[in-house]
Amino acid sequence: MKRRTFLQVAAGASLAVGLKSVGAGSARAESANTGGLTVKRPPRFGDGRDWFFEKRFGLFIHWGLYSIPGWHEQHQWRGRIPRSEYVKLADHWNPVHFDPDRWLDVMEEAGMKYITITAKHHDGFCLWDTEYTDYNTMNAPYGKDVIGMLAEACHRRNVPLCLYYSIVDWHNPHYPNEGRSHELPPQPQDSPDWSKYLEFLKGQVRELCTNYGEIHGFWWDMNRPGYEDPSINDMIRELQPKAVINNRGFDDGDYGTPERDFHADESLSFVKPVEACQSVGIQSWGYRKEEDFYTDRHLMRSIDRYLARDANYLLNVGPKPDGTFPEESVAILKRIGAWYHPVKESFLDVKPVSPLTDNRDVMLTSRGRTLYVHLNQDLRGNFVQLNPINVEPVSAKLVNDGRDIDYVVRFGPWSHRAEGQPAYLNLINLPMNEMCNTVPVVKLEFDRSLTDLAQPSSPMDGDSGFRIPGNDA
Repeated sequence: MKRRTFLQVAAGASLAVGLKSVGAGSARAESANTGGLTVKRPPRFGDGRDWFFEKRFGLFIHWGLYSIPGWHEQHQWRGRIPRSEYVKLADHWNPVHFDPDRWLDVMEEAGMKYITITAKHHDGFCLWDTEYTDYNTMNAPYGKDVIGMLAEACHRRNVPLCLYYSIVDWHNPHYPNEGRSHELPPQPQDSPDWSKYLEFLKGQVRELCTNYGEIHGFWWDMNRPGYEDPSINDMIRELQPKAVINNRGFDDGDYGTPERDFHADESLSFVKPVEACQSVGIQSWGYRKEEDFYTDRHLMRSIDRYLARDANYLLNVGPKPDGTFPEESVAILKRIGAWYHPVKESFLDVKPVSPLTDNRDVMLTSRGRTLYVHLNQDLRGNFVQLNPINVEPVSAKLVNDGRDIDYVVRFGPWSHRAEGQPAYLNLINLPMNEMCNTVPVVKLEFDRSLTDLAQPSSPMDGDSGFRIPGNDA
């Protein structure tokens, strides 16, 4: 591999180790030591919930009656459909091709390690055998317990199962639908009573946490009334001690849930566990017949930008009414898997160390003396400067396909105003045009601690090691 030193002058800037920490809650971040570099990371739970920090990448499923018209998971609300009309969809719920093992096959091919499914979405239709309402899969033509079937497959294959539950309910007459965002206007059949609805909700949560073996997470959504009651999450933890609980329920829960826009939080680390969520489809989380899809590159960048910051990621697919995944969704997951499997070593058992460089066009993760450079934004050219790092690595490889990457410590024209005319480590001749539809990750191996990558500077003298480009002496 070509390693040319144009100007062997060390950088004058000292290594910055402070992290900007912006999290989804007030939990105190833990400090972790990486070869002398102290970074802030989301605190671990110290119990069975720590599976969450090992699995990292999961599959989100939005599935229910709304898949039948195939327009949006909030069809009833966004389409202004009266409850009396929407409920007729239950007469057509018959996903005869639902095969949970096929779902898990596709999930694993994409590199995902756990699954979260909408047991009950806003429309109130339940995908399990519940005694609290007849509005469920058992009373439809299908007549089978979807959650039970998926739970059995997950237990058999050792896949963590998490359950989504909407607090808003467009079917239950006791839920106080008042026409607020994500609520129906009052319906003729309503008899709003929050205390009765809470008893219904608690009974269903207890069912889900009791009847389906071990579950690993509870994903609340849409606490429109803003009601607080920590005892509900306490019940979940008592019944399912390995279950992580998100922050959209009746208290702050265990982790935050940024959604859709991956540029919304540009902090370099989080002080509380985070699980970002995104869907392969732009318009809907549920199945949409004429869906518009995100590009592979957009999704890969989104995944990379969260995993590189020690966060988890849920990527969603909306199954069709027959229980199968849309072909384009499967194709997207396959292409993401082809990218993710080779680069996953840069996400697993690593620490976020982006402050090692001032270059905000990249993100860094590390393990021991190994540094991973995540090229998850548009670069202006075919090189990356990692100032203030000014030490050559022992090796540099593109993790995506194993090829060697050229590098050089050099003083560039853009640095001419910098004090001491510093030289910085540059990754050069990067195949950015060739890999414009993916996220490249470069693996740098060093022979020293990562805190020793910015050496003290020395001013240029008469013979400072300057070499004319092309004349390697």
